Amino acid sequence: MDSLWNLFWIFIIITVMLPVIQQKKMELRRIKVIKNFEAKRSSRVITLIHRQEIMKLLGFPFMKYIDIADSEDILRAIRFTPDDMPIDIIIHTPGGLVLSSEQIAKAIKRHKAKVTVFVPHYAMSGGTLLCLAADEVIMDENAVLGPVDPQLGEYPAVSILGVLEKKEPKDIEDKTFILADVSRKALAQVKEFVCTIVSGERTESEVETLTAALTGGKWTHDYPIFFEEAKKIGINVAADMPKEVYELMDLFPQAQQQRPSVQYIPTPYKSGDRQKGNP
Repeated sequence: MDSLWNLFWIFIIITVMLPVIQQKKMELRRIKVIKNFEAKRSSRVITLIHRQEIMKLLGFPFMKYIDIADSEDILRAIRFTPDDMPIDIIIHTPGGLVLSSEQIAKAIKRHKAKVTVFVPHYAMSGGTLLCLAADEVIMDENAVLGPVDPQLGEYPAVSILGVLEKKEPKDIEDKTFILADVSRKALAQVKEFVCTIVSGERTESEVETLTAALTGGKWTHDYPIFFEEAKKIGINVAADMPKEVYELMDLFPQAQQQRPSVQYIPTPYKSGDRQKGNP
């Protein structure tokens, strides 16, 4: 009986410790890739990668987004970086808190050396705000950015203001008037902030065009701005993504579902290669 209890507790210990050991090994592999990338570019590398993490023991998913903890960590990393050292930031995020995103964007803008943002897949909303503050944005050709227009709960600020134009004041609830007032302020604040971080080498007309495109409510908040459109509206983008960025992304795996919807042989093929047995 004692031996069964011992086996049971050994099983529990292994079950608890194995995910911790695997996570530590993954972190060491990430650090190795980051160090190699820093040595190659003589820069400080910072990652802001949000995945749907999972606790393997309990199986609870957690959605990640830009929050105060992220802004504290990134601001600390920037403070640790000499003024004459370039910074490379790898971003993969759906967005997050406006306050945190603006803090990070301001710190990026104030850094004296070149700041490059790498977007291997997507940097929506607050992630796009960080891209606007950088000196250069390197995007995968299929990666996307997104509008930065303010949202009040589930509604875009621009859409709330539109209600005032379509209804008589007597037909509008007090709550809607209050939301419209907050929306007007939110739009003005975001426009002013975007104008501040994108100004510099751009002309006044270019600043107005870029700000209007991203904050004016022309698109829905989840509208994907691909490489070509990002360049067209005035974002300084390039497409020469280093292989180290993809290597690093592979070390931040998405939580596996019970039934995977995408599957392939994870090996790069050369032109002309064929699998044996295929026609």
